[in-house]
Amino acid sequence: MTHAAHHPATKPFRKRFADAAEPYLYSAPALILIVAVMLVPLVLGISYAFRDIQLLNPFSGRFIGLDHFRALGQDQAFFRALRNTLWWTGASVFLQFVFGLILALLLDKPFAGRGLAQALCFLPWAVPSFLAGLNWAWLFNPVIGPLPHWMYAFGILDAPNNILSDPQLAMWGPIIANVWWGIPFFAITLLAALQAIPRDLYEAASIDGAGPVQRFISITLPFLAPTIAITILLRTVWISNFADLIVVMTNGGPADRTQIVASYIFTQAFKRLDFGYASAIALVLLVLLLVYSLLIVLLRQTLLNKD
Repeated sequence: MTHAAHHPATKPFRKRFADAAEPYLYSAPALILIVAVMLVPLVLGISYAFRDIQLLNPFSGRFIGLDHFRALGQDQAFFRALRNTLWWTGASVFLQFVFGLILALLLDKPFAGRGLAQALCFLPWAVPSFLAGLNWAWLFNPVIGPLPHWMYAFGILDAPNNILSDPQLAMWGPIIANVWWGIPFFAITLLAALQAIPRDLYEAASIDGAGPVQRFISITLPFLAPTIAITILLRTVWISNFADLIVVMTNGGPADRTQIVASYIFTQAFKRLDFGYASAIALVLLVLLLVYSLLIVLLRQTLLNKD
């Protein structure tokens, strides 16, 4: 009896194993789903980049190593698409952020009908991107849309022409549509962050004689910085991959002036049916976006640690 009291019975191995495995078993369905839906297609897609896969060629499918990447190094259309992607992403994210922040600051102030104003401002986010692209393409069409005539009246255009068919201006069409479509995302996230800032900080600052600009710079911006970093990271990655508006509005034209990497991948895969080459381009885009994401996450950590 005393012997047993000194040595409490250790759990049998099967019970210990079951206890250790329990959390993994609970999360297994989700993990299996993630592996099946995300990792398997990702690995397959990466493997395609090193193989010759053309849907119309029954003899394709062999391993060709780095041939696609060598071809990519000589592909001027790809480098043009890369430059267009930088322009498309940079302009879209910058304008969405600026207008989204202004909208969030306006909606943060109490006024009559604020609930209705918030609902209306967030409406574009609910419109499917395909439909948004069609709507904006119609608005820019001088036959049925008002925009070219307005821009001509304001002296922005020399004649009420469709900017989507002008090689110099075409990229502005999808960018304007994208800004309209994406402002609510920034407005919603920044408004939530603004409402989390303690109000007494503003009262104390105004008692100390700080003006609205000073209060914005010394209180609002530091509190918003982590949220701004993460929303800009997310939007940049999404917009770089986001070809819907461009495919619907210009299809990469005129003369490839609005072709971005994402729409170029779409063209290679579903028009030329060359899945191997499309996968190689997609892999390059993935690596570039991963590098960018790492830099932003490091920047955010530095900001948080500094505080």
